[in-house]
Amino acid sequence: MSIPYIGSGPYCYANSLAMILGEEAPAPAVIEVLTGSPYGVQLIGGQLPLFDPFGWDPDQGLDAAIELLGWSCECSDGGSAAEAMERLRVACARGPVLVGPLELGLLLHQPGAGQAVEADHFLVVLEVDDDTVLMHDPQGYPYATLPIAAFVESWRGELISYLKRPFAMRSAFARRIQVSPAEALRRSLPGALAWLAGRADVSVSPGTLGQAQAAERTAELVEQGRLDPQVRDLMRAFAVRVGARRLNDLASCLRSLNLREGAAIAAGQARIVGGLQLPIVTGDDTALAAGLRELAPTYERLRAVLT
Repeated sequence: MSIPYIGSGPYCYANSLAMILGEEAPAPAVIEVLTGSPYGVQLIGGQLPLFDPFGWDPDQGLDAAIELLGWSCECSDGGSAAEAMERLRVACARGPVLVGPLELGLLLHQPGAGQAVEADHFLVVLEVDDDTVLMHDPQGYPYATLPIAAFVESWRGELISYLKRPFAMRSAFARRIQVSPAEALRRSLPGALAWLAGRADVSVSPGTLGQAQAAERTAELVEQGRLDPQVRDLMRAFAVRVGARRLNDLASCLRSLNLREGAAIAAGQARIVGGLQLPIVTGDDTALAAGLRELAPTYERLRAVLT
């Protein structure tokens, strides 16, 4: 049995969407599951392990969650920086805007920022005046501000691999149909099965692996001493903790649908991934590789019981 986790964590797009939807929003844990993020593990380009499905990214996930919840919005991107800021200014006059992905390392209101680190981030912009952007940053900074020039540099997102065009945002959110969180979760299951099976209709970088292969190959990289130091840093600071939280939230959501066998598998996955945090921090590569190998077959088990 899993215990719900309540606490800090990098749920930036789920928290941002919850802020946008306001009183009608389900819990961020439900939104995160609706994005499809817990249903896999991938090794991007043969080098970067992330605990989300083969070919998945937050942009796809947000689109899925918004549709499943019965909402629509206007999506826009591209153009010059001046055009993008004017578009954002006009959109904010109608209501808050979900902006992202941005480059996390260039959000200068966050301590230690100042250099691009190829990390994506999402937040809610509240107002834009002649000089300043006012925003709720779900990283822990309500009513944060940035000069427009600094905001633009982060919003450009040049190093974010899945970003097709800069200056992406979602605005003018509107309810299309009433959908309960439980019904949205039920409707998400076919998509979940597609992610677990390894979708063939997604674009991935060469060498990217998914599910059991990704976990096994990551274990091999660890054992061979070939896991890049920057990748280790990402796993320590982000990938393991968000992966464990996603899976724990998945367990709770499946249990709410009375899918108890699937919930038990997801809860076990959450414990395995959460158990990687100490080894990745302390450098215990034997335990890290063993945990990854224990995780490898669990996604096929989950697919089998949800089919």
